[in-house]
Amino acid sequence: MQPSNGVDGQQWTRTLTVHSVAELQRFAAGLGGDLAAGDLLILTGGLGAGKTTFTQGLGRGLGVRPGIISPTFVLVRVHPPLSGGPALVHVDAYRLESAADIDDLDLESTMDSSVTVVEWGAGRVEHLAANRLEIRLERPVGSQPVPSSSPETDDDDEPREVLITAFGQRWANTRPAVGLLD
Repeated sequence: MQPSNGVDGQQWTRTLTVHSVAELQRFAAGLGGDLAAGDLLILTGGLGAGKTTFTQGLGRGLGVRPGIISPTFVLVRVHPPLSGGPALVHVDAYRLESAADIDDLDLESTMDSSVTVVEWGAGRVEHLAANRLEIRLERPVGSQPVPSSSPETDDDDEPREVLITAFGQRWANTRPAVGLLD
C-alpha cells in the first residue's frame, strides 16, 4: 500500500493480483463488508475484465439480494438489502456521453442511502462524491473475453490485477479489505 501526497484528495493506492474469479469475488465481498451508505466505487477495465463479477462479490459482502447482472441495457439496477444494510446501486455508464446523461440518472437521490458502483464511470461520475474508491481491473495482456454463450467460459484461473485508489477524508485512515489477499 502506498500512501499518497493528497493530490486531488487521493489518500492511498494499492495494487494486488487475484488468481481466479473466486478470489476476485472473495476480495470484493470483504470490501463490501467495509462499505457504508454514501460510498461510491468507480470501476474501470476492458470488456471482460471482471467489473460485474467484482460487483457480484461486493453485493454478497453488502448483504443485498442475489442476482446481480450487468446493467448495460437498463443503465441502473438497484439491489435491495436483505437486512438492515444499504442497497447497492449498480450503474453502467458505458453508453453515456455527457454530464447531462449522468445527471439524468438522478444518482444523487440515492447516494446517501446506498453504496453506488459505476462501471465505466471514470471521467464521468467523480463529481458525485469527494470520497470514493476508484478500482481498475486488468486481465493479462492478450486475453480476450470469451462470449458467455461459448462452452469455453471457464476463465476462473485467469489472473487479474486490481488497482485501488482511495480519494477523500473517508478513506484517510481506512484501508478496507485490501489486505485480505496478502
